[in-house]
Order: sequence, then structure tokens, then C-alpha cells
Amino acid sequence: MGETLGLRERKKLQTRQAIFGAALELFRERGFADVSVAEIAARAGISKMTVFNYFPTKEDIVMGPMEEHLGDPAEIASSRPPGEPVVAAFRRVFLERLAARAPETGLNENPELLQVINLVKETPSLLARVFMVQLRSEQLLAAALMGREAGPHDIRAPVTAGDLAAFRSEPGRQDLRARVVAGQIMALWRALQVANSLRMVLGEPADDVYPDAVAAANLGFDLLEKGLGDWGSR
Repeated sequence: MGETLGLRERKKLQTRQAIFGAALELFRERGFADVSVAEIAARAGISKMTVFNYFPTKEDIVMGPMEEHLGDPAEIASSRPPGEPVVAAFRRVFLERLAARAPETGLNENPELLQVINLVKETPSLLARVFMVQLRSEQLLAAALMGREAGPHDIRAPVTAGDLAAFRSEPGRQDLRARVVAGQIMALWRALQVANSLRMVLGEPADDVYPDAVAAANLGFDLLEKGLGDWGSR
């Protein structure tokens, strides 16, 4: 049974990769807006319904890999050793991932990743999705810093009078602090990622950019530590 399940999962992964690869080929040839899901299915050699089974919308084909990792910052905060300040934890992890040329640092030469970066920049609907992913990731991080779960639909929920009362309470003020810290950390990570990815898009080798990327990361986290200090270490 375990072997059968393994084969099934591998088949699903192969299908997802086939859809993603076919979509990127077509987007490169004609742009995002001028490619239909039916054309992606035909290029991948599967049915249109199969594409929708894996990706509900065309945007999901591009954004799916990114959205699988939106909880990573919250995991970094939650899994840091006792007593390690949150800024120190993010500095440590970012530098480790820079050394590994991880895609989320922007220091990665994968042609598909660079194509996705350009595609997102040129496509308003994808830019909107990136913004929502970043906002949700920040929300999850803030919740992790407060030691609780984030609701599944907090971003889009309407604001009520009860929300105002909550923010006026002491827990609400603590929640605001966590949101500010999360926002600052995520803003720095994005700034470093964008700076690195820009140089990748312009064709610089990752190994040549790496020393500058490390220096920029340390500068950014130094600045953040001056403002946040050892917040979150207790």
C-alpha cells in the first residue's frame, strides 16, 4: 500500500510539474493574458479539467509554489531556540538560506524562477496575488509572535466595532506590537530579496553577488536590531 501511495504521489507531482512547465513555455511565447487554460492543457498533454483539478485559476499555476511557503516566516519564529531574539533568528536563517542560494532570498539563478519574477512584474493580477500572499505571511508571523493561531480569513474579514474594542485592550496593544514587528521583519526580507533578484535578472552570477548580499543582509538586520533589540527573546 505504501509503495502504491508513493507512486500516486509521484504521478501527481509529475502532473503538476508538467502543467507548470507548459504554462511557463506559453507565457514566455505570448504573455500571461493571451494564453488560455485549454492551451496549457493541450501543451501538457492533459485535459482542461485536469488542469483545474490541480490549479483552480490560471494565476494559481504561477503562484502555487510561492503560496506553499507563506507560512515559512511563522515557522522561523515558532521554531527558534528559547531565548533567541526574533531578529537574530531571522538574520541567522536568512544568511543560511543565502549560502544555500534558496529562491526565497532572491539569490537564485534558476531560469524558471527568473521568468516568474518578470512575469509577475508585467501582470497586474499576479502582482495583486503576491501582495495578498505577503500580507497573509505577515499576518501568520504576527500570530506566531503572539503564540497563537491566525484565523484563515482574517485579511478579508470586515472590520467591526468589536475589532476596535479589541485593539483598545491590553491584548490588542500587544497584538499591535507583534504586527509592527512582523511588518518590519517582512519588509526587510522583501527588500533584500528584491535587491538580489534584480541582479539575478540582469544576469550577474549568484556567486559574484553573494558577498554583497551577505553585507546587505547584515546591514539590514543591524538596523532592525537597533530598533527592535532583543524583542521576543523572553
